[in-house]
Amino acid sequence: MKLVKIIAHFFVVFLLFFISIDASAYDPRNLLQKKATVNELLSMLSTKSEWIKYPAYQDRKGWDAYTGNLKLKLIQDGEKNLNYTWKVIKATDYIEFEKSGNRTIMENPFGQNNNALSSLLYAELAEGQGRFMNQIINGIWHTCEMSTWVLSAHLPVQKSKRSLPDIKEEIIDLTSGDLGSFLSWTWYFMHDELDKVNPSIAAKLKSNIQQRILVPYMARDDYWWQALNYKPGMMVNNWNPWCNFNVLTCFLLLEENPANLAKAVYKTMRSTDQFINYVKEDGACEEGPSYWGHAAGKMYDYLQLLHDATKGKLSIFDEPIVKNMGEYIARSYVGNGWVVNFADASAKGGGNPGLIFRYGKAVNSNGMQSFANYLLGGKTQWTDINESRDFFRTMENIKTASEIFSVKPSLLSEKFSWYPNTEFCYMKNNNNFFFASKGGYNNESHNHNDVGTFSLYIDTLPVFIDAGVGTYTRQTFSDERYTIWTMQSDYHNLPMINGMPQKFGAEYKSSNVKFDEAHSEFSMNIANAYTKETGVADWNRKYTLTEKSLIIEDQFELNALKSPNQIHFMTWAKPIISDNGLVTLQKLGKQVNMNYDASVFELKIEPIILSDTRLSNVWGSEIYRMVFTAKKQTLKGKYKFAISKG
Repeated sequence: MKLVKIIAHFFVVFLLFFISIDASAYDPRNLLQKKATVNELLSMLSTKSEWIKYPAYQDRKGWDAYTGNLKLKLIQDGEKNLNYTWKVIKATDYIEFEKSGNRTIMENPFGQNNNALSSLLYAELAEGQGRFMNQIINGIWHTCEMSTWVLSAHLPVQKSKRSLPDIKEEIIDLTSGDLGSFLSWTWYFMHDELDKVNPSIAAKLKSNIQQRILVPYMARDDYWWQALNYKPGMMVNNWNPWCNFNVLTCFLLLEENPANLAKAVYKTMRSTDQFINYVKEDGACEEGPSYWGHAAGKMYDYLQLLHDATKGKLSIFDEPIVKNMGEYIARSYVGNGWVVNFADASAKGGGNPGLIFRYGKAVNSNGMQSFANYLLGGKTQWTDINESRDFFRTMENIKTASEIFSVKPSLLSEKFSWYPNTEFCYMKNNNNFFFASKGGYNNESHNHNDVGTFSLYIDTLPVFIDAGVGTYTRQTFSDERYTIWTMQSDYHNLPMINGMPQKFGAEYKSSNVKFDEAHSEFSMNIANAYTKETGVADWNRKYTLTEKSLIIEDQFELNALKSPNQIHFMTWAKPIISDNGLVTLQKLGKQVNMNYDASVFELKIEPIILSDTRLSNVWGSEIYRMVFTAKKQTLKGKYKFAISKG
């Protein structure tokens, strides 16, 4: 009984995290629905033979031409799994999530199975000799015998609130949708070949996809990610385009009744519209670059698939918001693999070159296309095209693999990127400073309590950092989320006011946010990101980027004095303190100086040991927190810091 209560509590918190009151500027654009009604869509949709651009399995010359010099690699990847032993995901593997919060014990063998099956299919399509068929059949059968394709961490949305699959309810999540989409392509290409072995195989496969994806999607409007019952304040994130793309794929490949197909496609349009409505006009991804590929990136995949299936009759690629959403990923790239990593995003990344190129081509963004080639780092051939169970991206990567080199590689050169709706601000100078800061509110998707924080990169090196997020556990998406240090404002580059950090909630937000391009200034009042108990009337933070330095100024007014103010800075390099108000940071041959008033602050350096590999793989064994504690308590005051090259 105690365990049930724990899981029920987790379920409530899970929903609150994803469906919660926020400060979103939801705009009912309904761009897709404005393009076609259900009846109009019925006449727009093409047959599979008309819109599918990949060769039939039997078309060997077609596949040779399509795969080109990637054919051998696809075959070799498949050969590695000719003797693969299919992993059993045990009941206790699902239950483990309830017991300890461990997700990987279920996810790892599940992912290995999916990777094996996908590599086998790609190899068979490339070679076409039947050499991989037995293992493909085994993989299909094994997958269809599973009770669910949903991750244990996502199953508590069941009415049972448990992480063991409930036979009374079918859930569609990210991975069940991924598998449904991949297996739909498997059925499309291979069902005739499977029938030659035994008709039960293809029949079982199709039936599974129908029962796990098609039927529940049309029967239910209450999957939280669908947002079909959207009310002001609900959150819509990457789950929406990701799941809708998968569902759209399944229907386009399996639904034979034109009227039913039109209804299903239109329903995905209604749902995907909610995601586009939710995203602010400036197009920034509040979830950070790590999630862009499955937020805006999956929206692109969805829109491209819809474009293809209607032979271009239904397209919104000319809408400014769609282009803005795409270019965000190029603007958020610092250099040398580093990105601006607000929220749960990693500081390392860049994105899928093929996806970025195709998106850029669709929205006529030369900057995105050039950036895509830049990510290949001077390579003359792109071979890292396998996207595992994402069949569509893998096939599109193959098509893009040569075309991507038709443009010159380059980074976007703009000195400023200002997102007035999302309140993200990036600034560069001629001395290779890259500054990034945010306003916003403390209930964004994958939120950290970080209103007003900043990151600074010099010569592409991260100096003042956002640590990112550790390995996901049950705690990550529960009411214990903000007990995790990476989520807390006092482990961001922010003040502790009267000894108190920022608070989670949509009401805790910035105000009076301004970007002054002429003077390279970004400012805001962050007082409202703290509780009333903090006793802060105003806390105005201003960042000024000059040609030689970044100036940080805090001007404040308090209603009460409770505890000395602290200003925190997170650094990659170990700070070296001098007595005269100078801190030196040295890393990888670079030196940065920070000047402060030593008469105002007492400085303490705190090492933070990184035992979580998701963090240590980025930063190494430790990072550092500088804690500047005010020597005097005053109701009004001004603090100033200056950062420059050493």
